[in-house]
Amino acid sequence: MALLNFFGAIQQVTGSCYLIESRDGAKVLLECGMRQGRREEDEGNRSAFAFDPHSLDAVVVSHAHIDHTGLLPKLAAAGYRGPIFATDATSELMELMLLDSAFIQEKDAEWENKWRARAGKPAITALYTIADAEQALSQRMPMTYGERREVAKGVQVTFHNAGHILGSAIVEIEIQDHHLTRRLVFSGDLGNSCSPLMQDPSILTQADVVLLESTYGDRDHRSSEATLDELADILQQAHRDGGNVLIPSFSVGRTQDLIFYLGRFYQEGRLPQQAVFLDSPMAIRANAIYSRFQDQFSPEDRAVFQAHGRKRIEDWLPVLRCTPTPEESMAINRIKSGAIIIAGSGMCTGGRITHHFKHNLWRENCHIIFPGFQAKGTLGRHIVDGAENVKIFHQSIAVKAKVHTLGGFSAHAGQSQLIDWVSHFNHHPELYLVHGELEKMQTLQLALRERLNWIANIPEPGEQIAL
Repeated sequence: MALLNFFGAIQQVTGSCYLIESRDGAKVLLECGMRQGRREEDEGNRSAFAFDPHSLDAVVVSHAHIDHTGLLPKLAAAGYRGPIFATDATSELMELMLLDSAFIQEKDAEWENKWRARAGKPAITALYTIADAEQALSQRMPMTYGERREVAKGVQVTFHNAGHILGSAIVEIEIQDHHLTRRLVFSGDLGNSCSPLMQDPSILTQADVVLLESTYGDRDHRSSEATLDELADILQQAHRDGGNVLIPSFSVGRTQDLIFYLGRFYQEGRLPQQAVFLDSPMAIRANAIYSRFQDQFSPEDRAVFQAHGRKRIEDWLPVLRCTPTPEESMAINRIKSGAIIIAGSGMCTGGRITHHFKHNLWRENCHIIFPGFQAKGTLGRHIVDGAENVKIFHQSIAVKAKVHTLGGFSAHAGQSQLIDWVSHFNHHPELYLVHGELEKMQTLQLALRERLNWIANIPEPGEQIAL
């Protein structure tokens, strides 16, 4: 019989990884994501795969975010040379994500080893290199939404729009089990139907097994209009306080949403700040990919862009300044007030946002806006949870800035949206909750039982089930 192995994003949000084994011996890896957050997560990234990379016939990924693709270079370094299937837009975004991740891995190892040398500690090696990322990228096999393709003997894959970020997919996998066909549907990261630009997630009705993400399984988001009003109020307060506004943001997805919203404020005369900096080389390049794939935007937002003759995302916000070079980034730190600074990484685990924190976090007139989920163990989570001091570049920095969390900007579906999406499946297929902290999964599990009379399973790490 066909088997499904749960190797990652099990009772935690990051590190997505599942292995499908057919009765005929085909092995397909669904996702190969990096774990993010605590030191233990980094140790997990460095540990050996729970399977033999040489034995895989194919890899399938739902979208480009690092917690779904970030260990593909490590997989290539371990000897995997088979195809990596993703949507066409995901394939393009993966190039940005993986090359950037590899660069960070190499630089982090370099800086860590300088510190280790001074401390008399042994050197470490990078998790993977740019060459490893380039090898993985050479194995990409782009597909379009709705295209059905055999990725391994007896295993067919179809991608459906997940509405999370550009190119994100719900993954439908059909496994031939002698004369039977078993259908596995993985939600991927389901989009928030209130998010701009993206279309609503596709509705599926047939499955034998469903894997459902549960990042926000414990609550619903505020309405988009209420969240926008809150953002406008924060920007006005920051303007009165005379400080800067820092927004840690994922380079792909969240940043484009923010540019759209800030552009809307600008058009309406509601943006008091006259300098918005996009300080993320990867986000700048992602904007270009988003601009090329406007046909995948929601019809309403696509019409807005076309009506104003704007061909690029940046054109929607005239006061936006892109700062791709390190010199331009460092120059921002001379600005003490009146600027909005959007930079990565989204969970503040590295990237240019940490430099801006170093220069602004201790200022009482500074405002920090967290527009999305912060995983346990990350610098962003420490700040959101009320830390009075945080360590940045081995220095203790006081947190005097005003901290705001805007959950309504999440690109993930909230609890009611998750339940609504899964409710369309006929005959209550086997349901497994993934991609969520345990307490959030348990809350969603209870809600599914109360609202749909549907028992959802919470798998254990390493658990194996028969399909």
